[in-house]
Amino acid sequence: MRWRNQRDQVLILLDHEVEAAARQHSEEARKRKKTEASMAAPDPRGLRDYALPQASGITSSIVNPTVEANHFELSPALITFVEQDNFGGHPSDNPNVHFRKFLAKCDTIKLNGVTTDAIRLRLFPFSLRDRASDWL
Repeated sequence: MRWRNQRDQVLILLDHEVEAAARQHSEEARKRKKTEASMAAPDPRGLRDYALPQASGITSSIVNPTVEANHFELSPALITFVEQDNFGGHPSDNPNVHFRKFLAKCDTIKLNGVTTDAIRLRLFPFSLRDRASDWL
């Protein structure tokens, strides 16, 4: 068996006031944590505000093209016509059938200076309900 030489060992000096050094170290850590907390911006929201959904920054997923017509508006009767056969997004609903019916309804409408895509994109949200509307 081989023994270490005393020359190879690094000796650590004994601190006679260990408790005082520990108190000083914890005091410095407390001050550092306090300054870090004061540098961070305080959040004025309460716990209830975190539970409420945030609606800021939410935009529609549909980008409507510009319309060159001077007086373009979708009539309430047209919106009601599209709303009669809504798609809810349930497993029993067939999205292809809904989309085929939606396109057939949109093809019955022709407005001067308005493209069919502009009409379809503006009417599509009215053809959805429940989970499908939430998804959109």
